[in-house]
Amino acid sequence: MTIMIPTWVNGKLEPFEKLKAHQLGLRHKAVSVFVLRGKAVLIQRRALKKYHTPGLWANSCCTHPEWNESADHCAKRRLREELGITGIYPEHRHNLEYRAEVGNGLVEHEVVDVYVAEADNNMPLYPNPIEVIETDWIDYQDLIQQVKAHPEKFTPWLKIYLKDYAQEIFEQTRDLE
Repeated sequence: MTIMIPTWVNGKLEPFEKLKAHQLGLRHKAVSVFVLRGKAVLIQRRALKKYHTPGLWANSCCTHPEWNESADHCAKRRLREELGITGIYPEHRHNLEYRAEVGNGLVEHEVVDVYVAEADNNMPLYPNPIEVIETDWIDYQDLIQQVKAHPEKFTPWLKIYLKDYAQEIFEQTRDLE
């Protein structure tokens, strides 16, 4: 199945095949979600069969909106598809742009809508094994330290988010201080 994502082509936003956008390093839309539970952040380890960054730890979930899909709808859809999470409501927190090589000659040049969602202690997780091989709730400060100590274990975008955009993403989350 070919997935068409919103991609800038010749300065105009158009539907474009996802893999091809990564192969060409084209600027495209993306969505990232951080699920929080008190001071803990839900992170996931990407499935080993992912076409880029397999086996690396990432934020709770991330994806590309399909052509004509709103970022809000995409965030909720991807929480359900990757982690089996329903019944929480991600809040839009920040827009950012980054460019990173992600291996296999692929480039993520993303314009990202970042969301944060609060979870309660009883929220069940049902990770999709096609997408996720492991999840973990990690204290926010411990996550910062782990990324600094072992950057090779984390996706490029998670490192960028925490290094360059943490204040904008997490500024309204007082529990993390």
